[in-house]
Amino acid sequence: MRKIILGIFAIMMPMCVQANVLENDTSDPLFLQKAEDVFTQSSVAYWDHILRVGQSVSYGMNNRFSLGANVHYQHDFNGDEDGFSAMDIGGVYRVANAGDNESDIISDVLFGFKFGGSSQVRTPDYADSTYYVGLRFGRQWAGVTLAATVKSTWVFDDERGVAFLDFSPEAYFRAAPDWRFGTGLTIRKATHKDPIYHTDYDQEWLHLKLVRQYGRTQYIGHVDYEFESDDAQVGGRINILF
Repeated sequence: MRKIILGIFAIMMPMCVQANVLENDTSDPLFLQKAEDVFTQSSVAYWDHILRVGQSVSYGMNNRFSLGANVHYQHDFNGDEDGFSAMDIGGVYRVANAGDNESDIISDVLFGFKFGGSSQVRTPDYADSTYYVGLRFGRQWAGVTLAATVKSTWVFDDERGVAFLDFSPEAYFRAAPDWRFGTGLTIRKATHKDPIYHTDYDQEWLHLKLVRQYGRTQYIGHVDYEFESDDAQVGGRINILF
C-alpha cells in the first residue's frame, strides 16, 4: 500500500507543479489571472529617440473574466510629441478553457476603449477615442505555448482617424523552471496613411523576449524590430501577481 501511495504521489507531483507554473506565468500569451487576483505590469521602452513608460493593472472578476486599465507616458528627445496616452479600459473573457474541448484549445475575447490622451501625441496608441475588439486562441503544453491574436482597432478623430487590423502569432517556451523565452510577430494593416505626417501605419514587428521568474514576480527584457521602417526598440517589464 505504501508503494502504491508513493507512486501516486510521484505521478501527481509534476502535474501540480506544472499547474502552479502556468497559473503564475504572467508572460504566457494565454495567461488569465484567477478570481480576485490583481496583476500589475510596469514597462519601459526606448526607440527612435522616444522613451515610453507605462503602468497597467487588472483584476480577476472571476475565473473567466478580468478587467483592467493602463496608461503610458512618452517623451520625445528629438521632437515635441510628449505626453500621456489615452487611458485604456479593457477586459478579457475566457470563452473556452483547455478542458472544455477535445483539442484543448484555449480561446479568449478581448475588448476595450481609450479616452483622453495628449493632443501632442497623435499616434493610434495615444488617440482620444479608440475602440478595439479581438480574439486570442492557442494551446498550452508543459514546455511551450503556441498562441495567436487577431485584433481590430478603430481610431475616431476628425483629422487622423484610422482603422487597422493586427495579427500576432507567438511561441513561448518554458526552457527551465525559472527561465522562459518567447518570439512572435505583429503584422498590422491600416486603412490609410497618417494624413498629416504621411507616415505609414502598416507595420511588421519581430518580437523577442527573455523572462526570469521569482515566485509570482517576473522580470522581462525584450527586443523588437520593425521591418517597414527598420526601427528597433529595447525595453523591460516587471510583472507582479498579487
